[in-house]
Amino acid sequence: MSLSPATSITCTSLAFAWPDGTSVFDGFQAAFGPGRTGLIGRNGSGKSTLLKLVAGELTPADGTVRTAGDVGYLPQNVTLDTALRVDEVLGIAATRAALHAIEAGDASEEHFTAVGDDWDVEERAAATLDQLGLGHIGLDRTTGEVSGGESVLLRLAALLLRRPDILLLDEPTNNLDLHARRRLYAAVEAWSGVLVVVSHDRELLDRVDQIADLRDGEVTWYGGNFSAYEEVLAVEQEAAERMVRVAEADLRKQKRELTDAQVKLARRKRYGQKMWDSKREPKIVMGARKRAAQESAGKHRIMHEEKLSEAKERLDDAVEAVRDDDEIRVDLPYTAVPAGRTVLTLQDLTLRYGARVKGRFELRGPERIALVGRNGAGKTTLLRTISGELDTLGGEAEAHVPLRFLPQRLDVLDEERTVAENVARFAPDATNNRIRARLARFLFKGAKADQRAATLSGGERFRAALAALLLAEPAPQLLMLDEPTNNLDMASVRQLSTALESYEGALIVASHDLPFLESIGITRWLLLDGELKEFADLAAVTEFTMSARSGENTTDAEHAEHAEGADSAQIAS
Repeated sequence: MSLSPATSITCTSLAFAWPDGTSVFDGFQAAFGPGRTGLIGRNGSGKSTLLKLVAGELTPADGTVRTAGDVGYLPQNVTLDTALRVDEVLGIAATRAALHAIEAGDASEEHFTAVGDDWDVEERAAATLDQLGLGHIGLDRTTGEVSGGESVLLRLAALLLRRPDILLLDEPTNNLDLHARRRLYAAVEAWSGVLVVVSHDRELLDRVDQIADLRDGEVTWYGGNFSAYEEVLAVEQEAAERMVRVAEADLRKQKRELTDAQVKLARRKRYGQKMWDSKREPKIVMGARKRAAQESAGKHRIMHEEKLSEAKERLDDAVEAVRDDDEIRVDLPYTAVPAGRTVLTLQDLTLRYGARVKGRFELRGPERIALVGRNGAGKTTLLRTISGELDTLGGEAEAHVPLRFLPQRLDVLDEERTVAENVARFAPDATNNRIRARLARFLFKGAKADQRAATLSGGERFRAALAALLLAEPAPQLLMLDEPTNNLDMASVRQLSTALESYEGALIVASHDLPFLESIGITRWLLLDGELKEFADLAAVTEFTMSARSGENTTDAEHAEHAEGADSAQIAS
């Protein structure tokens, strides 16, 4: 990659709106230079839209996007044609074919033209695949034989082989298991060009050089990684809240002074009227005094009203600087489960696509279970089996309490219904007033409860789906979440953590987001790796997983068998 100091992204007076008229950018300005930039912001702020505009996937209504260098773009949702060969995904199929033709003795000019200077293309491709932990995938295999996480890494490998000057990554760690994430982190740390990554993954964002915070159509820059950003932001917010208190005190002072001034003026007016009525002074003198008093009173009143207006403006400015990242506040007493009660029983369970639960597994009381494992291990399949969506191939899965399952796709919502109507579907006996009162605690207040599900942003959609399940009747005493933080911004992840603090039932969460899992008070860690294994804590899981990976020496046939199972599980995931 030939990187020049001019390699950059420049957005000038950028404007973009969706077909329904919703404005995303209006006069947007930003420039991204060399180095790794973490682009963060609330759901709906326009992060993914900005990457698509830079990549040329979308066209701005006004303004310009200039890129000095070749652009590589990894979208949030990676879908690959399952019939494609790996070398086709990597973009080297034509070069390989020409190379093999030359090696077979065909000296046609078009083959040499196709190869160019890229005689080591296969070696570079193998090295890149190996770098991302995909060394076991042959170039002639089809993408239908790889899991969802491997598909993401495969697309990234194609970009790395292209060696673009500018690399755009949109939520690249979604659906990646622990091992795959480590590979991606290493690739990001090794990147030497312009890199802009949209992510909610703290570990990934702690590997960038600067943070670009997209808020209200503007970017605020912070040097350093995400941890440094949080420290600076905490100081800024403390100062902003202090300024609000100062502005509120000043506003109260100005109101008091205006009231005092009005009282004094009223007294003067009454005294002047008394003097006029008693005619103690000549009429001309009293008239002059009255006019002077009225003029002085007018100036006095205007001065205090101006001071009051200025105090209000200062308070508005101070409040504007304080972030309004509201928290979900919910009271869910009917979800409580007694400590000794059996919530779930699994007995000699054989799942579709090969995963198993040997012997008997019990979940008791308000336990919080983290379900982890590599991509394609069958985590989603297990949750769907427990929820009754899939049949077992053998054994039993029995829930002893009301349960609800929130899948990755959030397809519990009816797109054409409003938020309130969706909640009413799960609680048909609840009154409209009761539903709206409870929805307000999920930040759907007033007209927001009347938004159609199809118009919601990612974070809003998740909150609506969570509200529909938690407010259901009967209340769920077992809640199962499948990759709940995918596509959520940091504020939404905090909102979810807060909501789960109020939940008093049993919880099973399948996730690769380790910081999130640690934040919600996990009591047991389960690893699905062919069979269900239990660990005391995250450290034990990590140690087992990494040692198992480093000790792998799997044959191609074994890898093919695993990939086929992973592909099938991917359909469910």
